[in-house]
Amino acid sequence: MSKRLLLGIDIGTSGCKIAAFDFDGNAVCTYTRSYDVSHPDTTWAEIDADLWWSSICGGIRALIESERLDPNEVAAVGVDGLSWTCLPVDRKGRPLRPAMIWLDRRAEEQAQWMKKQVGEDRLISLSGNPVDPAYVVPKMLWLKQHEPDIYADTHMFLQSNSYVVYKLTGVFSQDHSQAYGFHFFDIANCHYDESAADRLGISLDLIPPLTHCHEVVGTVTSKASTECGLPKGVPVVAGGLDAACCTLGAGAVRAGQTQEQGGSSGGMSIVVDKPLIHPKLILGCHVVPGLWLLQGGTVGGGGTLRWFDEQLGACERQIGLERGISSFEVMSEEAGQIGPGSEGLVFLPYMAGERSPIWDSTARGVLFGLSYDKTRAHIIRAIMEGVGYSLLHNLKTAEEVKAEVGVLLSVGGSANSRVWTQIKSDITNKPIHVPASDHATTLGAALIAGVGIGVYRDFQSAVDNTVRIQRVHEPDELAHQMYRGYYRLYLDLYDRLKDHFRQLDSLRTRRDYC
Repeated sequence: MSKRLLLGIDIGTSGCKIAAFDFDGNAVCTYTRSYDVSHPDTTWAEIDADLWWSSICGGIRALIESERLDPNEVAAVGVDGLSWTCLPVDRKGRPLRPAMIWLDRRAEEQAQWMKKQVGEDRLISLSGNPVDPAYVVPKMLWLKQHEPDIYADTHMFLQSNSYVVYKLTGVFSQDHSQAYGFHFFDIANCHYDESAADRLGISLDLIPPLTHCHEVVGTVTSKASTECGLPKGVPVVAGGLDAACCTLGAGAVRAGQTQEQGGSSGGMSIVVDKPLIHPKLILGCHVVPGLWLLQGGTVGGGGTLRWFDEQLGACERQIGLERGISSFEVMSEEAGQIGPGSEGLVFLPYMAGERSPIWDSTARGVLFGLSYDKTRAHIIRAIMEGVGYSLLHNLKTAEEVKAEVGVLLSVGGSANSRVWTQIKSDITNKPIHVPASDHATTLGAALIAGVGIGVYRDFQSAVDNTVRIQRVHEPDELAHQMYRGYYRLYLDLYDRLKDHFRQLDSLRTRRDYC
């Protein structure tokens, strides 16, 4: 039987997604399984890495047993994963502790030490990224200080996708697109800088060798085959960052193309053909060799509306049950009944601190302008608009280094909302194109596997054969003019509140109660 499928695996913050695609980009079957993020403390965020593997094995076996997936038709596997993961493993690849993920900000002290020890400007000029506790190196240093026995027993530090690739192949690897988490990674030349690692007190022996994202690093082993159900010998590529694979799956493979991410977190990825460094933004290698992604990664995204749904959305959930639609669709309809600006309600979407461009661990969510005339619909729309303002903040910051942004390619769950997508178009004053697939990230992971084994001639060919636009949003000029005033207020609110956020954090963490 000819092999006609590419398998994409996405290791996300709240769950894993698996999808098999034919070579034209059509999703043949999909599977999603949720898992929990542990928050032992306010700024901590951990995941048991074994949950990643068990979820993937369970998902693949469920697809096989339901006869939606013939494993013998799988030509290759690509894996993408969440960013800035610090996972120490032993020589047999066994996790020594839960993985610290991108949401984890416990390493503030270590980040400050890095700035003093090496100098933030020096590290930014090398790595292209600010020194922030969300990155991998501060977490490694935290582990070295607070859990020295685990650090001493560590054979390798892995990322989310490289752990799964190891489980599939038995090979330790580190792809280029995830290397931006290391401040000793030379972003312009795509290699480790040993002298920078030495100054940070980290041995490069603890990091797997670098490889291109589409490079086949191994094949499915007998052990992995028994556990997950894929045949022994299926090629597996190194994989990459979820945002980079999502950018590929959205069709962005040329300089100037921009992916807008509407998943649990929000942000944007601008494709650039040279390493444009901005100290308040994120720079990483694209999964496409020779290109980089200038990124804005924000905490505020679909997770803000999921919080509303879980804590305050009983009404929307009930309406959804009665009408046979999701509560997300109900909330989208309600938001559509309110005008731009939510009639004077502004939301700061900093629900777990904020990443770019303010990099403030103490920032928190704020609803400004509540009054008796405000309804649930006002709050829902304000949440959507707050996420739109955070997107614009990142786009405006990118313009400071001459990054060119034209059409936004919108993906993720938020892109399914016409209302939310139009809000983002109006706020940013940019056209937004929505690709047909709801599976841009897993499609991107599958496409790098396809390029790796030669199904596609190159990445442009892969996109041309698989990505199709289903919907276009054009900005409304009147709405944009109204949003300009609200956006200025959004920026001013943070500036006025940032000291108060720090005060609040200090009060929250006090232990000397009367």
